[in-house]
Amino acid sequence: MKEKPFSVVAVGGTFDKLHKGHKELLRTAFKIGRKVVIGLTSDEMVARSKSDAKIDPLSKRREGLESWIKGERMDELAEYDIVVINDVYGAAIHDKELEVLVVSEETYERATTINRIRVSKGLKPLIIVVVPLVLAYDGKPISSTRIRQGEIDVEGRPLARA
Repeated sequence: MKEKPFSVVAVGGTFDKLHKGHKELLRTAFKIGRKVVIGLTSDEMVARSKSDAKIDPLSKRREGLESWIKGERMDELAEYDIVVINDVYGAAIHDKELEVLVVSEETYERATTINRIRVSKGLKPLIIVVVPLVLAYDGKPISSTRIRQGEIDVEGRPLARA
């Protein structure tokens, strides 16, 4: 196996309705890191988001992640740890071992905020790897919201309206 460029890589999210975009983020993290820390939003954090969305509970989202990781054999590419996070920063603002943060175009600004906080605490900024948004067949980004609303499936295919 080819040597990977980074020791510890982080990626975070709610990972509700695990879709093609989530999988691309995760694949990227597993390809470049020897260890991947996956920050998974807590039920409390989801509840605080003031969203009307019917987001699956933490246990189901964790199960979906674990199932995909094992099914795609990502666990053979890198060791990983799923950690529950209670805010948008998770361990990224204080973990000295982290080297890289894998984000989507949508969350790039948050990554720059994380780096500002790290620097203010005397920590090295993280390398930010931006994964482009994955588009559905209609040319719009795939999102859990669109999946929950019945517009598209997890692969971005349109769903027939009843």
